[in-house]
Formats: sequence, structure tokens, C-alpha cells
Amino acid sequence: MAISDITDQLGRSLEGLVSTVTDPFSDTTVRLGVTGLSRAGKTVFITGLVANLLDRGRMPQLRAEGARRIEAAYLQPQPDDTVARFDYENHLAALTGDDPHWPDSTRAVSELRLSFRVKPTGLLSALRDSQTVHLDIVDYPGEWLLDLALLDKTYAEWADDALTRMARRPMGAEYLATARAEDGALAHDEMRAQALAAQFTDYLVAARAAGWSDCTPGRFLLPGELAGSPVLTFAPIPEPATTARGSLWREMERRYEAYKSRVVKPFFRAHFARVDRQVVLVDVLGAIHAGPQALEDLRQTMAEILTAFRPGRNGFLNEILLGRRIEKVLFAATKADHLHQSQHAALTAITEALVREARDRAAFSGAEVAAMSLAGLRATVEEVVSRDGEDLPMVRGRLAATGKQAAMYPGELPQDPARLLSPARKGAERWLDADFALMGFAPARLTLRPGEGPPHIRLDRAAEFLIGDKL
Repeated sequence: MAISDITDQLGRSLEGLVSTVTDPFSDTTVRLGVTGLSRAGKTVFITGLVANLLDRGRMPQLRAEGARRIEAAYLQPQPDDTVARFDYENHLAALTGDDPHWPDSTRAVSELRLSFRVKPTGLLSALRDSQTVHLDIVDYPGEWLLDLALLDKTYAEWADDALTRMARRPMGAEYLATARAEDGALAHDEMRAQALAAQFTDYLVAARAAGWSDCTPGRFLLPGELAGSPVLTFAPIPEPATTARGSLWREMERRYEAYKSRVVKPFFRAHFARVDRQVVLVDVLGAIHAGPQALEDLRQTMAEILTAFRPGRNGFLNEILLGRRIEKVLFAATKADHLHQSQHAALTAITEALVREARDRAAFSGAEVAAMSLAGLRATVEEVVSRDGEDLPMVRGRLAATGKQAAMYPGELPQDPARLLSPARKGAERWLDADFALMGFAPARLTLRPGEGPPHIRLDRAAEFLIGDKL
């Protein structure tokens, strides 16, 4: 083991030891990781959550607020000076301004500190002053979280898995044909490697746009400063009979291993290993709309994600976590405002079924897991429309594409999640007895009363699950 690894471990061990013997009346800090799979609305969720924790008039399910224990909430400078600040003010202005629109999504790690002054409870409350609770929200792309599964896979295993997935996805046909025609035993040629990596990246972009969830490696989609570097210039190809030194296969393998050691592991050391609570936002409605195979892909992806929260799964995780466990994980189906409230229970049940199966498959243990449906900002209103003698529960909002008002009935979600999960598991190409539609709604113009945050769906329940015990 390298000296730097030993000192890193000692530093983290001492940090944990200090936290256990420090003054019990000192400030409490909770690090909340927030990530979202493709198009799940992560930026909107964080902005809506922070706005409603600052002005809590719409947070009745947050028990500390109901008990009047929260004396004040305020934003403070974040503790990590090398991480970008989450651009809360500009995102909120985009959602609530005169011309409301969805803010740009974040493409890298960012952070925001929200602090609470809370009245103490318990037997010693009369002897204690108000306590300060810091909530450090760490925002990072969901694509990066999925990369954790790569740590347990060799290049050969990953390449085989990636090529197998492509065979089930229409947009993968072109790259799959290219890869199968490639002879990895030939000498490495840099121009050929770059062409393969570029075509593979195009496939990942198309797969994500079509609603597929597992689109790893995540940095191929959000390369940042690594764009064009060798660590992002590899792609899956079939394993040849011989893999001599200097061959294309061996160079692809070397770069894949470099990606794990130089990109994936540092991210988890710096950010993931320090998270106490985690939110994973999921566009379940989008997956249902995309079809059975996209929903099955989401189910398998969530199983991979749950293994990321299981300490000790491999040597690397055991090293960076040092016995720490993420205490709570919330899987949240977003865009609940695209459904009438009469269908929210069905959406939550589907999400719970996805999480339950993922948890069983991953043999998950050690953290409390919950699932719910929510909306970080409610962009629609509900109405019931009579058509052909039948009452249809619909939602109405302003279309993002045209700005015009429109009502939508997306179809009726089944009360039994198995009616969706069963055909998805069997590889059905389309839903046989139902069609599900989605519209892209823009934020509505708001008039907020003093003390009220923007309208939402169940952010108060999410906050209670995630941080209620700390308040």
C-alpha cells in the first residue's frame, strides 16, 4: 500500500474519531447527496427543496416545523472551497420570475449549505441553547453514480455487458456492427481508437435521450475537462483469441483501468464516501412512456445503484468508507405533477416495487430505504374532464414548446405494479393493453405569499424522511 493511501486512511479514521468524542452540544452536520438519472429534474428538486426549507409555509409534514422547533433557516458559505456552489439564486429566479422556465442542469459536482437554528428537545433542553444544524447538499450527476459498478468489472466483463445491452437497443445497432467487425488483436492505432470512442459516445447520448438508464461510463456523457483525453478514449469491442502487448484490445483495457483508478475512485473518495443521506431521483414516468424494455433497464440500473450503498462490497469501497454507512436512501419518482393526484398512489407503488426488487437483488443491508412520488415544483393544476360519458382525471399546464395551455390525460397506471414489471422482465417491445403519454410542461407564473415557498408535491415528506430526525 502506498504511503499516500495510508495517510489518507489515517486522516479519515482520525476525523471519524474526533467526531465521536467532540462536544455533544456542538453543531450537527448532515451531508445529503442528491443525484438523478437522466432527465429526472435534479436541479429543480434541489431548488424547490431549499426554497421550501427557507420559507416553510408549504411544509406541513416536516414535524420540526409543525412543532415550531425551527427558529431560523439561512444559507451559509459551504465548507468545501474547491467545489462549485450550487447556483440556487439564479435557478430560483428562473423558476419563479416573470418569464418562468426550467433552469439549466448542472454538469458537475456542486454544493450548498443550509443552516437551521433549532430549539433543543429532551431532558436537557432547559440547559441548552438553540442548536445549529448544517445541511450540506451535494449535487452530482447520476451518470457518475452508475460508474461505481465498473469497479467490480474487468474490461472484458464490461465490454461484454455493454455489447449485450446494445443488442437490445435500436440505437446500438450501428456501433454494434462496427465493434463486431473490429479485430482487437491488431496493433493499436490511435485514430481508430478515437473513432471507436466517438461512435460509442454518440450511441450513449442517443440511448440516454431515448430514455434508457444504464449509459455508462458516465463521464463519456459529461466529460468536462477530460474531453479528448486518453482516459475517455476507449470503447467496448469483442475479445479476440489473442491479446498481445501493443494490441488494440490491450490498450482499450489499459485505458478502461485508468478510467476506474483516475476518474471513478477519486470522485468517490472526495464526495460519495462523505455522504450521510442520499436522494436518487428517477423519471419513472419517462421510462414507462418509453416502453417495457426501458422500464426493465431502469429496474436493473436501480439494482446497481443500491449496491453502491452497501459498504464492503469490494476492497475499494471498504477502504474509502471505513465502516461508515449511508443511513438513509430515498428513491423518488419525479414529475408527479404530470399525473392527477388519484394516480399518485399507483406511481409510488411502481417505484416501491422497483426499489424492492433492486434491494433484494443487491442483498442490500444497513440503510433505511424509502420510495415516494413527488415534484420539486408543481407546474400543473388538476381538473376532471368528461369525455364520451366518462370522467377523466387530467392535469393542465403551459406547454414548454409553445407556451399554450393544454390538458393531458397520460393514461391510467395500473394499481398492481406487476402489470408493468412482468412484461418488462419478459422483454416485451410495447405495452399490450395501454398507452402512456407525456407532455413537456413549463413552470407556471407564481404569486407567492410571504413565508411560502414554491408549490410542490411531497417535498415536506421527503425532507422529514431525510433530515427530520436531525431537526
